[in-house]
Amino acid sequence: MNHIKKISVGQLGYGFIKDLPKGKDEYYLRNKQNRSGIDYRKLTALEIEILVRNRNTSDDWSNILVSDEFNPELVKNCSFFGLNRIGNLETSCLSFSDLIVPIGIYNSTIISCDFGNNVSVHNVNYMSHYILGNEVIINNVNELVTTNHAKFGNGIIKKGESEAVRIWLEICNENTGRKVLPFNGMTAGDAYLWTRHRADTGLQQKFIELTDKQFDNKLGYYGKIGDRTVIKNCKIIKDVWIGEDAYLKGANKIKNVTINSHPEATTQIGEGCELVNGIIGYGCRIFYGIKAVRFVLSDYSQLKYGARLINSFLGPNATISCCEVLNSLIFPAHEQHHNNSFLCAATVMGQSNIAAGATLGSNHNSRGADGEVVMGRGFWPGLCVSIKHNSVFASFSLLNKGDYNYELNIPIPFSLISNDPLKDELIIMPGYWFLYNFYALARNAWKYVDRDKRKYKTPIFEYGYLAPDSVNELVTARALIAKAVATAQLSKEKKAIITEDAKLLDLGERLLSTKTKKEIDALEVVVVGFENSKRTTKLIKCYDAYHMFKKIIFLYGMEAALRITENKKGKNIINTLQQAKLSATNLTWTNIGGQLIPSKNVEGLLNKIKSGVIESWDQVHAFYETESEKYNTRKDLHALSTLEKHTKKSLSKVSTTQFTNWLDAYLEIKKDITTRIQKTRAKDYANPFRKMVYESEAEMNAVVGSLEDNGFIKEQNNALIQLELKIAALKKEIKAK
Repeated sequence: MNHIKKISVGQLGYGFIKDLPKGKDEYYLRNKQNRSGIDYRKLTALEIEILVRNRNTSDDWSNILVSDEFNPELVKNCSFFGLNRIGNLETSCLSFSDLIVPIGIYNSTIISCDFGNNVSVHNVNYMSHYILGNEVIINNVNELVTTNHAKFGNGIIKKGESEAVRIWLEICNENTGRKVLPFNGMTAGDAYLWTRHRADTGLQQKFIELTDKQFDNKLGYYGKIGDRTVIKNCKIIKDVWIGEDAYLKGANKIKNVTINSHPEATTQIGEGCELVNGIIGYGCRIFYGIKAVRFVLSDYSQLKYGARLINSFLGPNATISCCEVLNSLIFPAHEQHHNNSFLCAATVMGQSNIAAGATLGSNHNSRGADGEVVMGRGFWPGLCVSIKHNSVFASFSLLNKGDYNYELNIPIPFSLISNDPLKDELIIMPGYWFLYNFYALARNAWKYVDRDKRKYKTPIFEYGYLAPDSVNELVTARALIAKAVATAQLSKEKKAIITEDAKLLDLGERLLSTKTKKEIDALEVVVVGFENSKRTTKLIKCYDAYHMFKKIIFLYGMEAALRITENKKGKNIINTLQQAKLSATNLTWTNIGGQLIPSKNVEGLLNKIKSGVIESWDQVHAFYETESEKYNTRKDLHALSTLEKHTKKSLSKVSTTQFTNWLDAYLEIKKDITTRIQKTRAKDYANPFRKMVYESEAEMNAVVGSLEDNGFIKEQNNALIQLELKIAALKKEIKAK
């Protein structure tokens, strides 16, 4: 039975705060929140007469306060309860897009609200406890309400409330074991750090304390609607804080949500959306039947076309359309567009693209609802891919179409992973992206930078395919391939397998350096630990991948060498390299929400949080900023350390001859990459099955653009020309010292 109470009309709009601090009235928080600077006064007798004539009512006209430029003729057919304060009202209209509405307050029930200057409020059936900015438009809204215990999507509890009402985000794992508290300003890095180290109860408690410190637990805060925000044709908006210049149209329900918006980063919410218990960042777009419950949507991200986002964190510059995402933590630059894709209980480390039919992280293919999947940067599953808990993928893994019925642990980056159903084998092709699709790999790196809509690109999100995390994986992968090749050769010769890692690695490196591609490819290279099954896992194209990885690692180091010697002259070029302060501690890095940070520094941050040296999330975010400022320098030092380790040449002793040889080798690799980029794309134009849907080559070029006019390829070719000139000048400068 619904419990309905009768109260006197005189109570409506009053008593918003039940337990007032000593010496405070019920408006003390409201007055603190209202920063309009408007001087309010009581109505004159003439103004009251005009308001009554215009079919307005009030429980107490003395509780309607107005500014000096208030025009009572612009308030019609409204019912006022409690203390209401109204700013200037001018005889004019507000226009936004195709909507033009007169300034004023019309046909609405208003309970204890503050209005800025020149607002336009039409047909709001029930509006209570809101503070409106200037030139706000609200048109045709059923319910716009703030309760005295509003939290605006933050995972806090108010005075007198029990822990049971606290909102948690149950990300990364469906069994709630990695849950975190959402808060306005939360980053993917915050969420990631919180979801790790679960056995450290002291650290976990500190994260809760940091969040509670961010907010006041007092009852009685009003909802706010920022300047120039437009709300039209919405049904229910309850306990929602809305920033400046936001645009809400046709939403069904928005409850317990913060909507960040700014003149330079406006947020829009469209038709049919239902959003409950969430934080929405700056510059977001949410349209067409979205269902989001217990969520954080980071800056410049989008939800579209009926997507469902539940118990999940979506990082910046990401898009989810049409599909369902549950219990997931997603880093920046995620793309998921297809109605029949499903992502659940996943940690996705950015730059991912989920294809149609992909079922990733579904616990329905495991024995319990406690599994999870960790996907490194650049994870791309093909059409109709299904994977099983628990699985972990290195950076830039590409899954071929198919059902993967066993748990996977793929440590080799840039790989193509495939099922062979005829032989019942798992096939791994290391370095697929480098060998066969360099165009997509290079273009995607450019694309993600181009799509980063943040006005201030800090902290730095790493979008390049070569960075400390992926290059470390390449180094590890080369050793893994070498040992697998050595094992394969010993098996072929029916010799005992070497159990000592160093000796096995040495044999593999010698085989890959002395034998031909044909000889290596003839081996059956089998690895263990990649799949939780008894069937065989094979590595293919080992020779090509091993040598390509070597080139790519060298490329990464040399690009750093060129950056740090930029604008140096003569012997200073070599001296700069010789004096680089390299350290082994710079070699291990962690992806913290799309930002790469040396692991030792992350450990230092966690220790400071646990010890109480860091006492707020603002201090944590300041740490991210400091790390971001140092990132490019540290990345270069990491690259030089990797170059030194890879070439087995000490940079402190590098000679002019050695560096000149390195420059020549680097240029050859860049030429090879540029050629591969063009050849990858050219295959699409030469493929007769692609060409057959066009009447002629001219029509194909009209539809998809000609190869010669491809802007990205042109850019790569021009960059190569400039690089050739730069290296020629650099070599000349070195020799002239």
